[in-house]
Amino acid sequence: MADFERKITTALEESQEDIVSFIQTLVRSPSLANDEGPVQEVIQGKLETLGLDTEKIIVKFDKLKDHPAFCDDGFSPDSRVNIVGKWHNDGGGRSLILNGHVDVVPTGPENLWNKSPWSGYIKNGRIYGRGSCDMKAGLSAGIFAVQVLQSIGFKPDGNIMIQSVIGEESGGCGTLTNIVKGYSADAAVILEPTSLKVCPIQSGALTFRLTLSGRATHAATRWDGVSAIEKFNLIQQSILQFENERHDSFNEAYFESKDRVAPINIGTIKGGDWHSTVPESVVVEGRFGVFPSETTSNARHAFEDFISKISNNDPWLKENPPVIEWFEGQFESGQTDLDDPLIHTLIDAIVKSTGDSPIIEGVTYGSDLRLFTNHAHIPAVLFGPGDLRLAHAANEYVEIDEVLKTIKIIANMIVDWCGGTFD
Repeated sequence: MADFERKITTALEESQEDIVSFIQTLVRSPSLANDEGPVQEVIQGKLETLGLDTEKIIVKFDKLKDHPAFCDDGFSPDSRVNIVGKWHNDGGGRSLILNGHVDVVPTGPENLWNKSPWSGYIKNGRIYGRGSCDMKAGLSAGIFAVQVLQSIGFKPDGNIMIQSVIGEESGGCGTLTNIVKGYSADAAVILEPTSLKVCPIQSGALTFRLTLSGRATHAATRWDGVSAIEKFNLIQQSILQFENERHDSFNEAYFESKDRVAPINIGTIKGGDWHSTVPESVVVEGRFGVFPSETTSNARHAFEDFISKISNNDPWLKENPPVIEWFEGQFESGQTDLDDPLIHTLIDAIVKSTGDSPIIEGVTYGSDLRLFTNHAHIPAVLFGPGDLRLAHAANEYVEIDEVLKTIKIIANMIVDWCGGTFD
């Protein structure tokens, strides 16, 4: 083990209490969409204590609306800000972006939580609370990787940029703002919860709304009407088969399961307005998965053709076809070549830091990775602490040990990627 690696380990041990406390502070600052300001102030303050050149960037939709990757998430843009911290050094080394989002999803019924979703309490080596896993711990890991390196006298040859962004959960307007502003680097690590797996491939996801019409009548004469809910059932019964058929035509080795790459999910169903009335309409919203090898346009056409095929087999739906709307999150797929130097450097850092052989895996969710790879043309990878399955659930948590491992890995990666010297 090199001397600087031992110093990183020692500095990390000495900083553990500070790391845990900082994550708790972030969790205890609720940051639902359009209310990210207070937590961004905490992060900016932390970056300033590290001597980073910080900038507060207002997310303005009028600057983004004409961009092909823009998704209007329906929230007020002018009150929402990104924070960027820059560790400058023009020594000629490669530059790196460490990216993480602070926006979190709603908690759901709070009675499902053991304690307040905003408590940040610790139990059995875990930090609990909304955003702990997704992804305030990951963002914190990037920040403390810089702090640890500074504490042992490291000076990078390449520039390092920490990006704390908003809007990832609903379309990526935060990261897109930074890209449009011109922020760039030789590579980006997005510190999403991957359970320390190296994830350079992501599926896409499209949000859709499906509206079906029926014919209302009194429930006592149900046969004289047409239930919009029953008509949707015809579609719903075929969705799983459609999903399976799509997966049968897909060939990609780097996913946990070949038949779980681009799932189709029905998230909400709203139909009818009275229990004894045949429902005249139903509105369904859901998520349509996009394969890494598939364009969003082709994915939309596939779903639209499926709906048309089902409708043409039913006399009512043929004459009253469902209306399809695409709205909010329209996430492209994205990927970084597995032979890219970024991937090799991260893998080497994992082996060096932990002795473990890393797992390379694609992810089935949309993320800001596709903005870096497809629009900024920056190789990017998802890597961070936390289990995604906990991310939007009650009693969300992150393992403290995973956070510490992430910091060590990212610190070692910075040394290898950016180059530099030690005092």
